[in-house]
Amino acid sequence: MELRQLRYFVRVVALGSMGRAADDLGVVVSALSQQISRLEGELAVRLLQRSSTGTRPTEAGLAFLHQAQLALRHADDAARAAQLARLSGHASVGLAPSTSAVLALPLLRAMRERHPDVRLRLVESLSGNLASMLATRQLDLAVLFATDGTQRWSVQPLLTERLFLLGARELPGLPREPQVTLGRLAGVPLIMPTGQHGLRSIINAGFARAGFTPDVTFEIDGLAVLMDAVRAGLGATIQPGAASVRLPRDCIVASEIADAGLLRRNLLASLSDDELSPAALAARVVLADVVRELVRAGDWPGATLHES
Repeated sequence: MELRQLRYFVRVVALGSMGRAADDLGVVVSALSQQISRLEGELAVRLLQRSSTGTRPTEAGLAFLHQAQLALRHADDAARAAQLARLSGHASVGLAPSTSAVLALPLLRAMRERHPDVRLRLVESLSGNLASMLATRQLDLAVLFATDGTQRWSVQPLLTERLFLLGARELPGLPREPQVTLGRLAGVPLIMPTGQHGLRSIINAGFARAGFTPDVTFEIDGLAVLMDAVRAGLGATIQPGAASVRLPRDCIVASEIADAGLLRRNLLASLSDDELSPAALAARVVLADVVRELVRAGDWPGATLHES
């Protein structure tokens, strides 16, 4: 027995006609009649008497009508109670600086709109630090670039990011093509994160494959300061497209790195489902939804969704 069948039955009785009830419910008469027949078959009793003058309930139908109306009222009350009792609690989310550049504000807005009573704590740090915080239960979930297979985490691939050469237009020797290879960067001063940064490992591996030693003039782990140095023309950098959001487009050249393998995977890692609170579970759903919306709208530069 389905609530839909109860609603159909109650409406037919109220209007006294299959045709009028079908019009009112927005279904065809045959579909309405079929659902009523299934209901009668399940109950093994005739509920409606059809005639040339209309449709009226049988004696069993009248007895059933009161209970059906009561059941529908209870169902409607349950739905209203669920809608009024908003989800509340706390959730903590970790994002790397380049990720937060494009994701943080949309995530905060979406959480405020969909779960206004959930208090969200947002932590910005390097991916390795976020993984450590997740392992020690200081975070509920985080967007990471690599995970420890020994941890009892729930891990969901989110997207893959291409890397870009970013530099101020006035920087001498800066390539201007839409795509460049690492071999084209000879003589270009680079500002890079330090070796403990996961992105630096990816880039170093790319330079090793290219047989080329880059000219790294500054090493800066803070993304905000690194981008300030790039904007000031002190050197170029190699970053995922998300980082370019922090730079003014009118004074920065962005060229995609064409070398194979220079990609960064983004993974949504969280504590196991049985350890997450309802608020944290809701935050995980919202974060994944926001990521998909940003990439599909073209608001996450250089990103490609992982389609499971």
